Amino acid sequence: MGAKIMDAKIFVVAAAAFLLGVAHAFAGAPEPSGLWTGPMHGETPATLAGATVIDVAEAAGLKAEGALLIDVAEAPPKPPGASSDMPWLPVHMSIPGAVWLAGGGFGAGSPAFQRRFAARLADLTGGDKKKPVVAFCHPRCWGSWNAAKRLVLLGYGKVYWFPGGVEAWEDKYAAAPVKPDKAWAQGDR
Repeated sequence: MGAKIMDAKIFVVAAAAFLLGVAHAFAGAPEPSGLWTGPMHGETPATLAGATVIDVAEAAGLKAEGALLIDVAEAPPKPPGASSDMPWLPVHMSIPGAVWLAGGGFGAGSPAFQRRFAARLADLTGGDKKKPVVAFCHPRCWGSWNAAKRLVLLGYGKVYWFPGGVEAWEDKYAAAPVKPDKAWAQGDR
């Protein structure tokens, strides 16, 4: 009888440890106080202070209401073996109507990059810091987290982070090809 009770206790302890591990996995990485400057792909936080974290249904609702959607996914590199003078006009699939600010979620941007991001968002919002803005890219990518955080730091009041990104959108809705925003594509990091 004692061995069965011991086995049951071990099972309960093992089950509790497993459930705590699962809960930790869904909690995400800890939220940094500023922009993330580490590797761009990996576990992201479940929160973003000053912004609202949304799912695909909420992203669709905000899109329907006229929110600005900014896709900050990095542009794919030129094909291997392509000459350096070969024109490269990448196209990628995104939420229809989104503005693709390729690489706009870079964390350790130069002062010029920071100014360029602020200026482009001011242009896209017509200078209205109360306009809803949805930042996204791909799951497990810090780019959209950084873009949303940067918007919060710039004083935008209705910032939404859509961590599911393009892939979550494609699971429920049709995506569309987008080209990099011409006004954004001209600068450096």
